[in-house]
Amino acid sequence: MSINIDGMSISNKTPPFIIAEMSGNHNQSLDRALAIVDAIANSGAQAIKLQTYTADTMTIDLTEREFFISDPTSLWQGNSLYKLYQQAYTPWEWHRPIFARARERGLIAFSTPFDATAVDFLEELNVPAYKIASFENIDLPLIRKVAATGKPMIISTGMATLGEIDEAVRAAREAGCKELVLLKCTSSYPANPAASNLATIPYLGTLFDCEIGLSDHTLGIGVAVASVALGGVMIEKHVTLSRAEGGVDAAFSLEPAELHQLVVETRAAWQALGKAQISPIAEEQGSLVFRRSLYICEDLKAGDILTSKNLRAIRPGYGLPPKYINQLLGKKVSKNTKKGTPLSWECIG
Repeated sequence: MSINIDGMSISNKTPPFIIAEMSGNHNQSLDRALAIVDAIANSGAQAIKLQTYTADTMTIDLTEREFFISDPTSLWQGNSLYKLYQQAYTPWEWHRPIFARARERGLIAFSTPFDATAVDFLEELNVPAYKIASFENIDLPLIRKVAATGKPMIISTGMATLGEIDEAVRAAREAGCKELVLLKCTSSYPANPAASNLATIPYLGTLFDCEIGLSDHTLGIGVAVASVALGGVMIEKHVTLSRAEGGVDAAFSLEPAELHQLVVETRAAWQALGKAQISPIAEEQGSLVFRRSLYICEDLKAGDILTSKNLRAIRPGYGLPPKYINQLLGKKVSKNTKKGTPLSWECIG
């Protein structure tokens, strides 16, 4: 299995594909948004992703009941949904310059649409792929709309039941999606590593016969690195220039140096997977000589008896293996033998 986004092949045979999500961390400054693009490019990540919506395409302007965030544990407590989306959205007129800067810096740039108008707008910009957010993975009309573009699709699975994931995948494939990645996701902000359930990654891959990755909202990079060992081929993390400067998603976003470390460590994890092999590899050949082996540790004359004092298992490894020591103790040496001689069968009378 593999998919291709804008000429880049993504599979377990290639290094993890790292997507940096800007979200609303531009803090309504285009200059800051462009600086985030540069920071992402400098980190070594392969892609940047935006979110394409307006407050009016997301919800309605009410400040009561379920339209107001009153949960004291929420990062966004005290905001109405409408106000939050006003703060967080990326103005549509910014998409073109952001995408242009990304292309200049060698990044693949695409977005998450949240309604049909966003898909139409992104098609005008000729994005190379689409992401479906966890909160929209039950919006089958939107999934079908995106799939009909024929572009590769990435669908986050946060909050979804197995049946809902199956419906989303079927809708995408039936509407024309040929290349699909599912992202294991825990939709809490920030997410607890203990709730990540990364063991789901290979399970999803088997069930849906597609590549699997991780949309990660935990703090740090440990969970993302671990996902690679379980077959994750794609990792999405939110990014900001500085958590201290605030932003709607800053609390669970990586800073540029951390994003670079994510790129480095996930690549190392991917390289470390290798293949199942239980035998000395090429890189170990030079170390074999430093194993223990049997050595004569005193000057001996022909006919002297080997004892635990004059025959020992020491480093380096030019003598017989230590497993023979009990078999050799009490035997006579066949010739004069100097201290420091590696024991061989020819030494035994």
